[in-house]
Amino acid sequence: MELKSFDHTPRTRLIFGSGCTSRVGELARELGATRALIVSDPGIVKAGYPAQAQALIEAAGIAAQVFAEVHENPSTTDVDQCVAVARDFGADLLVGLGGGSSMDTAKGCNFILTNGGQMKDYWGVGKATKPMLPLIAIPTTAGTGSECQSFALISDAETHVKMACGDAKAAARIALLDPDLTISQPHRVTVCTGIDALSHALESAVTTKHNALSAVYSREAFRLCHGGFSKVLREPTNVDARGQMLLGAAYAGIAIENSMLGAAHSCANPLTAYFDVVHGEAVGVMLPHIIRFNSHLPEIAAIYESYFDGDLADRVSELLWEAQMPRQISHYGITEADLPKLAAMAAKQWTAQFNPRPVTESDFVELFRAAL
Repeated sequence: MELKSFDHTPRTRLIFGSGCTSRVGELARELGATRALIVSDPGIVKAGYPAQAQALIEAAGIAAQVFAEVHENPSTTDVDQCVAVARDFGADLLVGLGGGSSMDTAKGCNFILTNGGQMKDYWGVGKATKPMLPLIAIPTTAGTGSECQSFALISDAETHVKMACGDAKAAARIALLDPDLTISQPHRVTVCTGIDALSHALESAVTTKHNALSAVYSREAFRLCHGGFSKVLREPTNVDARGQMLLGAAYAGIAIENSMLGAAHSCANPLTAYFDVVHGEAVGVMLPHIIRFNSHLPEIAAIYESYFDGDLADRVSELLWEAQMPRQISHYGITEADLPKLAAMAAKQWTAQFNPRPVTESDFVELFRAAL
């Protein structure tokens, strides 16, 4: 395999282990914080985790407040509300506690709080000119890998277009990977985020930007997630299996940071935008078809074969069946008449350009048709 060049600086300190959330206070103090804003969502509040984190931070002598109004697939409205609270509180540390939505909102808040302007001003890479606040990321789902990425994915509240806003300064200084926090996830969240993490491992392995470094993380992410997923479905309180999924998701996040994603994610966004399909389901239902599409390239087929000794597309379908997730997009009420608009939007997604096999709008029509 040709060894492609890469430029990688580890930006996030990873701390993994059961119960490691208990260290959040001491770590906040290490970062020099005096006022910490915990960014979370209502479901996580019900689980009690923000209150626990607040108590730990306050016990370290640091003032703390919770903003818990984050919605799934956060928009500029979520970010603006968070900024207002952070500014009023005088936050000098942000703690993203929850799924990818909470962590993305915390990152989005960080851009505007420290650099001003609007979220759209940071659409792209490296557009923040001023220093940003330190961020501690504490994922409660094993899915997005946002804790190991420098991008915030924020939807424009008016156009619903997802903006990927990336900057090295936005990456979390510290990520606390505590599998205990993922046990309280509802089954549906577990399967949707788990499939998302698997898709990250598989897509980042073959993009046009994949390299020797990203390959290490992609491969280990797949090994961990593939090994842990079925165990978690059978034994939801198995902390070791939860740990496999959580660490695998984080490694997949590092792989994405160094490789990017492909056509499965391009297909997923229109399904979410037009038919409100949850992201993990949207990626999962399309992933087997993208694997088959990409396997027409011998070099990509060889990578897939090195990951799984058998038909990888069929294996992903088996995992979807095991998780009782839909395997046809007709399940969502999609018909043949909807395929052109889905394909048109998919072709405009930024991840499409990184797919290893070039994919046109007409290709997307056929991919959606195969999934129908």
